Amino acid sequence: MAKLGNNAREIIADNLSKAGWSWGCVSAIDSNGRTIWIVDAHGYGKNVFIVRADELLAAFLELGR
Repeated sequence: MAKLGNNAREIIADNLSKAGWSWGCVSAIDSNGRTIWIVDAHGYGKNVFIVRADELLAAFLELGR
């Protein structure tokens, strides 16, 4: 299952890059001690998208919509 998640993230990241978007991700600990993931994508003269999710794959899937 983890390998499937890695492949999906890589595909989404590659698609974003090919479309001219810069992207990044970071994990953080919320006030309840849970790990959260924040993924963003932006481009020159384009919108900025920021997604927060409990799982990294979920964040990338939302960003890839």
